[in-house]
Amino acid sequence: MVSGVFLDPLVEELDIKVWQFAAAISLATAFGAIAVVVIGPLVDRLGPRRLMLAGAAFCAFGLVGLSLQATIMFFFLFQAISRALGVNLFSGLVINATLIKWFIVHRGWALAIGSAGVSLAGIITPIAMTGIVDNFGWRFGYLALAGAVLAIIIPVAFVMRRQPEDMGLLPDGAHRSGDSGVAEERTRAALAADDLQTHTRRQAMATPGFWLLALGYGLNTAALGSVVLYAIPFATSVGFARSVAAAGLGINGVGNLTAKAVWGWGLQRFDARRLAGAAFSTSASGVLLMVVAGEAHNTLLLMIGFYLYGFGYGGTIPIGSFLWAQYFGRRHIGAIRGVGRPITLVFSTIGPIATGAFFDVTGTYVGAFLILAFIYLLGAVVVNLSKVPRPVTLSSA
Repeated sequence: MVSGVFLDPLVEELDIKVWQFAAAISLATAFGAIAVVVIGPLVDRLGPRRLMLAGAAFCAFGLVGLSLQATIMFFFLFQAISRALGVNLFSGLVINATLIKWFIVHRGWALAIGSAGVSLAGIITPIAMTGIVDNFGWRFGYLALAGAVLAIIIPVAFVMRRQPEDMGLLPDGAHRSGDSGVAEERTRAALAADDLQTHTRRQAMATPGFWLLALGYGLNTAALGSVVLYAIPFATSVGFARSVAAAGLGINGVGNLTAKAVWGWGLQRFDARRLAGAAFSTSASGVLLMVVAGEAHNTLLLMIGFYLYGFGYGGTIPIGSFLWAQYFGRRHIGAIRGVGRPITLVFSTIGPIATGAFFDVTGTYVGAFLILAFIYLLGAVVVNLSKVPRPVTLSSA
């Protein structure tokens, strides 16, 4: 989320192209796509704690390396270490797979609240890191990030557990004993339905729903990742100060955070596919408004655009995770998400590189941002074309 803060000063000092900066980040993400195929089943088998501790160590090491490197080759290398081997081990794949195992009845709320940390980071990190980078340089900025990763991830890892059954519980806090309260009965009914819907990785990949979700969310991440990376360069390229652009990313984080209650409430009541379409469309509207704001040089419109973009962005994690669990159950969700992520990450690799190349050729981000808004809308259509697979016992009968 803060890569855009480093883009201009790092590109200038290392004398590299914008597309090369984007390529390093995107290819590191692509390497991560290979890693998550292995990481997913490990979440199901080992739980999150050991993975998160290893991820914190790799990520911090990579960030320290980024602070010391001086060539594009080492920039690629340490991006790969910090992202593919680091962030992936404490990313949404690990955290949300764990939340899915712990909640069924209240899964929508759990995923929405659980992703609030991403929103808080979106508010605090861009503004804080812009101040650090502008005053102390991008190298110190990477060191500050390394320290933050260790200080935040390690304590959290020690309180994580694989699944409620390991502690003698059922999902949603219900007890395994013969309690017959309304909450316990509701949880047991939801658990039975989830078990019926449970797919293995191979069974999930045999359904159209798997591929449509992967494609729809791939299109979403292509647009989302590109806008996050180039939001500050876009804003400065159309005449806004870096401080204004950083404030816009902070407003994006506010939109992201305030959206959690809306999407969490909606997931308990409405079709998650329709909510995904609404989230993607809201982000597309925000991107279009940012372009209009740039043409009019209107700071208020720019901030409204950032807010709408963030509001839609806020639905990406909880709605997406909810859909994957709704379609394929919780038992093998880590393995299923792990094999689905490479498809999604291909798009998140291509999007930023193409956007950077567009700027290098044309000297403007405006056309690229218009295309990204269209990609958001296309992703909304694809997700809404998907259907919940029939329960395995029925589909295999």
